[in-house]
Amino acid sequence: MTQTSKQTWSQRFESALHPTIARFNASIDFDIELIEYDLTGSVAHAKMLAKCGIISPEEGEQLVTGLEKIRQEYHQGEFLPDVDSEDVHFAVEHRLVEIVGDVGKKLHTGRSRNDQVGTDTRLFLREEIQIIRQQLRDFQAVLVRIAENNVETLIPGYTHLQRAQPLSLAHHLLAYFQMAERDWERLGDVSKRVNISPLGCGALAGTTFPIDRHYSAKLLHFDKVYDNSLDGVSDRDFAIEFLSAASLIMVHLSRLSEEVILWSSEEFGFITLKDSCATGSSIMPQKKNPDVPELVRGKTGRVFGHLQAMLVMMKGLPLAYNKDLQEDKEGLFDGVSTVKACLSAMTILLQEGLEFRTQRLAEAVAEDFSNATDVADYLAARGVPFREAYNLVGKVVKTSIGAGKLLKDLSLEEWKQLHPKFDKDIYEAISPRQVVAARNSYGGTGFEQVKQALQVARSIIGE
Repeated sequence: MTQTSKQTWSQRFESALHPTIARFNASIDFDIELIEYDLTGSVAHAKMLAKCGIISPEEGEQLVTGLEKIRQEYHQGEFLPDVDSEDVHFAVEHRLVEIVGDVGKKLHTGRSRNDQVGTDTRLFLREEIQIIRQQLRDFQAVLVRIAENNVETLIPGYTHLQRAQPLSLAHHLLAYFQMAERDWERLGDVSKRVNISPLGCGALAGTTFPIDRHYSAKLLHFDKVYDNSLDGVSDRDFAIEFLSAASLIMVHLSRLSEEVILWSSEEFGFITLKDSCATGSSIMPQKKNPDVPELVRGKTGRVFGHLQAMLVMMKGLPLAYNKDLQEDKEGLFDGVSTVKACLSAMTILLQEGLEFRTQRLAEAVAEDFSNATDVADYLAARGVPFREAYNLVGKVVKTSIGAGKLLKDLSLEEWKQLHPKFDKDIYEAISPRQVVAARNSYGGTGFEQVKQALQVARSIIGE
């Protein structure tokens, strides 16, 4: 095998890289994703160099014009760098020299690829975070719309995947609204640490040129600059924080996915999947498979993996920049695209891919003992110590199961034999609708509480 014909590095090297090593070393296949941000960062850097008198105003204008031409060529599919460019930064610089001549070689004055790639990555992630936050708002809006139509639709509530107490379906859906709200807030907090400029930190120690880092940061709409050049070029906390926040988004989507999968099964039968968001079996013609939530559930581990990989990569790195940091991008890029795809798919699934079977839900909340706590509460409200009432109701449930009855099937005489405090209003107290309505404590499933929660949710999403 021969060595590559193109030499990227300085005269310190007598020969170019072995072709296999060149490909192994290259990141152009994936960091081309950063080209828009590299061009934007370079434009700001060129303007700063001109402002500080490090290059002339005319040279600054030439550099900006050349960089914008590269942007246009990329949009038109005319700029397609290959592995010989090694990475997007060299590709842009090489093409710039072709366009504007030797003045293009001045663009890299006062910066290193180390602070350059850090700047590009932050610009990329800053923009993607805003897109994901809007997707979360869209997801929340769909949850609110479904909830508004189902305040008094009842659904069994579970603990340990055992029937526990009936709930308002709207209350159940708004739990996911609250999870998404925390996700939205977390990403907003992460964006504060993303939006710090490392540009001008150089390779690790700053630069001898009289640059103005605050000016270039202002041009790029960063909130502030890194105060320590070593930290600026080696910090990937912001990427880890993003992947952590992204992992929690996926946790929440995966939990909802699991419920949709259960609800769509024959055993539950709470929802019907529409054809637009389900697939069939290659051998069993009767089946309708919940592929969307299953894929979301599966892709969750993928995002977790990127977070773990980033943590492991960073844990042993000495200051400052190390080539290991090239490995931050693929996981970060894929984490971004996976979260976006899953949020989009789940929003569509909720909006147009399923419908709740309200009759089946009504039957479900009436066919179990999830109103047992309300029997105990009934007695406690009439002066019977709760633990005594609790034990009594446990015995009632046991004997009812043995007799093949539900609590609603007991006669008033049977109730009074159990305890004289029972009266005919027990039947209303243990009806599923009253069981839900009675839980009117703040944040509870009572209908009035749910209506108030919906008002808050609407104000959050601006409706």
